[in-house]
Amino acid sequence: MTKPLLQVQDLNVHFPVRRGILQRIVDHRRAVDGVSFSIMPGETLGLVGESGCGKTTVGRAILRLIPATSGSVTFDGVDVFAQGATSLRKLRRQMQIIFQDPGGSLNPRMRVGRIIGEPLEVHGIVPKDQVRERVGKLLERCGLWRGAADRYPHEFSGGQKQRIGIARALALEPRLIVCDEPTSALDVSIQSQVLNLLSDLQDEFKLSYLFISHDMAVIHHACQRIAVMWNGKIVEHGTREEIIYAPKHPYTQALLSAVPEADPARQRNRLRVEGMQM
Repeated sequence: MTKPLLQVQDLNVHFPVRRGILQRIVDHRRAVDGVSFSIMPGETLGLVGESGCGKTTVGRAILRLIPATSGSVTFDGVDVFAQGATSLRKLRRQMQIIFQDPGGSLNPRMRVGRIIGEPLEVHGIVPKDQVRERVGKLLERCGLWRGAADRYPHEFSGGQKQRIGIARALALEPRLIVCDEPTSALDVSIQSQVLNLLSDLQDEFKLSYLFISHDMAVIHHACQRIAVMWNGKIVEHGTREEIIYAPKHPYTQALLSAVPEADPARQRNRLRVEGMQM
């Protein structure tokens, strides 16, 4: 059998709680508590849950954008947490992220061509005189035009900014992309376009996705397997069909009951779980 591209085992991320004038640590907030899952090559795993459940923290801890308290993350057989600065820099070419806020993730003082081209120069992917050509191809592949490279982020709509973020993530030819709620800040019509773009890129470049979202409808559309997260833990994990059509955990059932019903004549009973923020 094919080995998992990403293997997360018993991941914990605890943040200190400080109080008093001296800001002493009096407790720890368990943002992520014993999370384990795997992602196969070319697969999309959806990580779904309400705001504050720890799903974004999982994605950032995997990439070492924030420190993990304990646990292990293995990417293609390599222990991510054991890598030093030099080896981690090489490894990060293989693992990229698309942020939730397309505007906040782009430097407003840099032109788009520089935003996308900078990682190409830093990692030495292409010679400096070929960077602009490579940026132009990435922009076109993500549904923009080459001239966009000469503009600043504020000159684009939200959907266009997210396409720029996708082009930047794609620039280093990664094998895994963490999609941190990439459609939540977009209009519904634009959401479908971005989801279709991500699906096409996955087929073309054989990408694997960790797709983080609070929207069950988006997760249903985008993912082959789903992990449901609540209060820092994964409470249910299975195929898309198992989670959507035969949920077993009460929290999963409550999440599905919160999905809006398209037919106004049909009413859905809203379920609630103790401690649920929805």
